[in-house]
Amino acid sequence: MVTTEEVSAREAEVLELVGQHLSNAEIGARLFISVRTVESHVSSLLRKLNVADRRALAQRASVPTSAGRAAAPVLPAPLTSFIGRLPERAALTEMIKKHRQVTAVGPGGVGKTRLALAVAAGAAGDHPDGVWFVDLVPVSDPGMVAAAVAGALGVGEQPGQGLDESVAAALGDQRALLVLDNCEQVRDGVAPFLERLLAACPRVTVLATSRARLMVPFERVYPVPPLSLGADGDSDAVALFLDRAASVGGPPPPGLRDHIAAVCARLDGMALAIELAAARWPTLGPDGLTAGLADQLRLLAGGPRADDRHRSVRAALDWSHALLEPEDRELLRRVSVFVAPFTVPVVARVTGSAPGVVVDGLARLAEQSLLTVTATERGTEYRALETIRQYGTEQLAGSGELDDARSGHLRWCLEEADGLGTGGPDWRARFDRVADDLRAALAWAGEQPGRRGDAYRLARLLAELTFTRTSISESQQRFEQAAALAADPVTAAAMLRQAAAVAGLRMRGEDMHRLRLAAAAAARLAGDTAGAAGDLATAATETYRFSGKFERVPPHHEVVALVDQARELAGEDPAARAAVALAEAAVLTDAFGSAQGPAENAVPETIAYAERAVDLAHRTGDPLAEAAALGALTGAHSWAGDTFGTAATARRRITLLAAAPATPAGSNEVLDALGDATETALGAGDLAGARRWSRQLADHPLLAEVGHRATNWLLMTGALAGDAEQVRASSLRFRDAWQRAGSPVRSYLGPAVAGTAMIHGLCGDDDAYREWTAILDRVGTSPGRDLGYGPVFDAMLLLHRGQAIQAAQRLAPEPDEVWKWVTWIWLHWYVALRAEAGVLAGLPSAGERLMAARATVAGNPVAEAMVARAQALLDGDVERVLATAAAFEAAGCRYQAARSLVLAGGEHAPRGAALLAELGFSLGSLRQADAR
Repeated sequence: MVTTEEVSAREAEVLELVGQHLSNAEIGARLFISVRTVESHVSSLLRKLNVADRRALAQRASVPTSAGRAAAPVLPAPLTSFIGRLPERAALTEMIKKHRQVTAVGPGGVGKTRLALAVAAGAAGDHPDGVWFVDLVPVSDPGMVAAAVAGALGVGEQPGQGLDESVAAALGDQRALLVLDNCEQVRDGVAPFLERLLAACPRVTVLATSRARLMVPFERVYPVPPLSLGADGDSDAVALFLDRAASVGGPPPPGLRDHIAAVCARLDGMALAIELAAARWPTLGPDGLTAGLADQLRLLAGGPRADDRHRSVRAALDWSHALLEPEDRELLRRVSVFVAPFTVPVVARVTGSAPGVVVDGLARLAEQSLLTVTATERGTEYRALETIRQYGTEQLAGSGELDDARSGHLRWCLEEADGLGTGGPDWRARFDRVADDLRAALAWAGEQPGRRGDAYRLARLLAELTFTRTSISESQQRFEQAAALAADPVTAAAMLRQAAAVAGLRMRGEDMHRLRLAAAAAARLAGDTAGAAGDLATAATETYRFSGKFERVPPHHEVVALVDQARELAGEDPAARAAVALAEAAVLTDAFGSAQGPAENAVPETIAYAERAVDLAHRTGDPLAEAAALGALTGAHSWAGDTFGTAATARRRITLLAAAPATPAGSNEVLDALGDATETALGAGDLAGARRWSRQLADHPLLAEVGHRATNWLLMTGALAGDAEQVRASSLRFRDAWQRAGSPVRSYLGPAVAGTAMIHGLCGDDDAYREWTAILDRVGTSPGRDLGYGPVFDAMLLLHRGQAIQAAQRLAPEPDEVWKWVTWIWLHWYVALRAEAGVLAGLPSAGERLMAARATVAGNPVAEAMVARAQALLDGDVERVLATAAAFEAAGCRYQAARSLVLAGGEHAPRGAALLAELGFSLGSLRQADAR
């Protein structure tokens, strides 16, 4: 016979269940322990009982062990498995070891009972005289608590004793655990009963569950949290959903795990709600379930629970609601309008109640687990879970108070939004705290005909606030919503213009065009023909000015028709005439340099149109209009091959916009101007200016979420300057953001990607070079890759590797043959590299190339130094080659400075090689120098 010391109480329980031929998983569910723990006990029993396998162990289960083991827990057998809650089980287990009365508190449906049962079963070994469970749901009279406990213990009333005394006498000095479940409705009876029991029975521990604290001095409270919600879909909430869904129709596919995590988050991790939602999974699927969450009380009904309170979320809430005093029920209804956490002063403002009354009422609701409480630096914040909030809204509607409560909430939201518009150091944090309430108030007001004016005002304020908060997708949506709510077409047109500008910032060319045309239609409806002309002209201009933002640019003839309509409507209005002039410069001559481009002999006409547009815009006194016209003039100078005139115009535009308003239209101009300034500075060899402006773009808050756009110019600058460290760092942000955005096909990203690939090639990282070349293939091709930036970056890499003949071949076309693609920022780089490649390849035309290049690049410090170095190499003048190193250093191009040392050869080459290595580059060009 096996002795007591050999087999523990828990092992005896496992042995008994093995004898019933239960699996390890079934044993774990029955005993509320993990499968791994069951396996450990089975292994121990095989060793202690000296049997070979599980079959023999089951046979031994019929042999009695010694009779001293702990009494089996008298607990209800759960019908479903217990999922997760390991931290909670550990914490609650530790509490009942240290304290004699612990209350697990939480709202209905959070999982208090199941947690208490799991903890009680696991603690049976610490309570050898028994674990007892008492369900107080059927008890409505506080005076009957002792009777319920006595019934669970099997204790009858003794002569001359009350039932509470009989229970105390029965438990005496036993080491027992008493689980009192659902104490909330009989708190007034539970508290005195426990006080007498614990005083009389010093070794008894009580674990209670309740929606409210028992409010006794010796009580230790454990707030039961919702199930964990992991951002990656790996959480107790998701595990519970998957388990329950599998039991009613098969587990959801693994690919829907994130969707299920989102559903669980919408349900605030409430166990009952998740179980009920999982039960609807087979019939509703992911889409139906998500849609149904808008009315959770209807969706989360009809569960399989035997307990009527838990057959639906509404039933669970009805139970809690019935326990409230009338004034607390009213307060619960009133605070249900809040979506975000709220404070006492806010509730007092919205409800018109005295702060003292609100404090007491919110405290009582929190005690009943109907509100969560969080202490913050700003004060105590309260929040109702979503199901409770929806329940309160139902109660508001049923009591006829909904309109009044919503109206108070709307007034508060308007006041908050107005106050946020004034700014302040912490305004973003303040906005984030109330944003959900603003959205909820707008959703309600927008459906109330009598609240249209308030709804428009709130939509406009929310559009402006979300724009400043850089939530530009929502900003566009809110401006469009404001336009739909506007009282007149003039106001609607103004909101549509704002929405169009935001769409432009989002790179949504089709949206931008649609909204501009809608603004024109609204202006015409209002009789504002000049405004309509401006909108039509701007819509035409933007198709060329921002062609890279379109998936499909409107056909040229449609755009010309818009210009014709705008011209007819403009009349003598200065702003309209300026807008039309800009459209003519952009569309009729393509002054912005899109793929079509003006014919070479039309360049003077392009400049004339652009200068007229600048002049007319300047007369209006509108800096944004003038800046847009200067953008056209910048493009015109570029097509003329006037590199320095192009850069000067771009700088003029930057100066003009120094005080530009932080509006959608103003931000559009600033970002576009910074891009132009960066690129034209690169074209003129002003690397310091290019770094400054590209850094402003990279750090601009509106580009924070679109890192591939933010770092686009920074990568171009770093590549041409030969700054390997900066390019490698920025390229990671670029690639990650581009992939997060869905890897959009945008040909304007080509130069940045090609430059990044080149830098990795210069560093000798062939894998990274291939990766970025593949990305270049995916961002979209353009003639510039073959005839503009492509030859420049390819030639720099080929020359670094000592492949001068191949570089010369890549730069074979004369600049006049590819003038459209090298006049933007690439002309000086193209001709300087072409001259160097001709010299190093030993071409007979090298001298002619040098002469032509010298005239073209005069005034560009980087290109001049490259041409001077090529001439010195042709002449065999090492001292002049070395002199170019200092010129490159002064221009901010350390890579080329190191290359000059390498090309000088002899004793200077090792110094140049060391500098290249210090900068992170390979030593490909050193091999070329040695060959010389």
